[in-house]
Amino acid sequence: MGLRFKYNIVLLLACAVGITVATAISYVIVRKTAVQEVEQSINLLRANATAVRSYTLNNIDPLLSDNGDILFLPEKITSFAARSVFDTFNEEFPEFRYKEAALNPTNPADLPNALETDMIEQFRADPSLERIAAEVETDEGSFLTVAFPVTIYQEGCLRCHSDPDIAPPAMVDLYGSENGFGWQLGETVGAQIISAPMALVEERARETAIILVSGLAFVFLLVFVLTNLMLARIVLRPVRRMSTVAEKVSMGDFSIDEYRKPGKDEISSLSISFNRMRRSLERAMSMIDV
Repeated sequence: MGLRFKYNIVLLLACAVGITVATAISYVIVRKTAVQEVEQSINLLRANATAVRSYTLNNIDPLLSDNGDILFLPEKITSFAARSVFDTFNEEFPEFRYKEAALNPTNPADLPNALETDMIEQFRADPSLERIAAEVETDEGSFLTVAFPVTIYQEGCLRCHSDPDIAPPAMVDLYGSENGFGWQLGETVGAQIISAPMALVEERARETAIILVSGLAFVFLLVFVLTNLMLARIVLRPVRRMSTVAEKVSMGDFSIDEYRKPGKDEISSLSISFNRMRRSLERAMSMIDV
């Protein structure tokens, strides 16, 4: 087993261990980064939905409130506007989901499930809580779910949700007077809930990890090639030359030229010492012959 083979075995094992450890560590890091990227996308979606809600309440609702006695238009409802805009967005990015859940909604479709109810109750218990993020397992797979509180800060919302007697009659006729009322200013009544599949996170993490590992593999390959070239030029070739000379000398053949490796490294020093030993041996042999 030659020196180059032993060296390459050790180097390849070191590379394999290094790439494996780097892959494991990098995957954890890039997965965390991927989660943060998806959460940032969710934050942008929430900011857009909040802007749509505010615009609808301040600009659209006043224009459509005059006919509230005979006609109820859902376009003036902030949650309806936010969902409608999101539906358009969802056509291009179907992986995201958006829901506005409320404990006491006007529309029964907005009732929260058990997890959503728990999130809303956490917001109600802690007014300083601004968001809740969780990985949720469903029948459709794992989802990264982020919830934001829906709190009544504008009195315009109370026109439809404080008391059935002051709500638009057309809305009461459509949805009834049992649900969606009794809300109070400053009360957290629900949550904006945005979800993205964890497959999206895993895909981004996998893509980033592949790029990183490919870069590491290229670097290790470059190191492997360069160190082999240096090993051959600096160590193996001089050692072979000295080995050839040593074999000839050991058989009494002093006609072969001395080998002197240029430089000041250890191999060069060894070649000088070897030549000195050869000359001493040659003188000793000549004295014996006499």
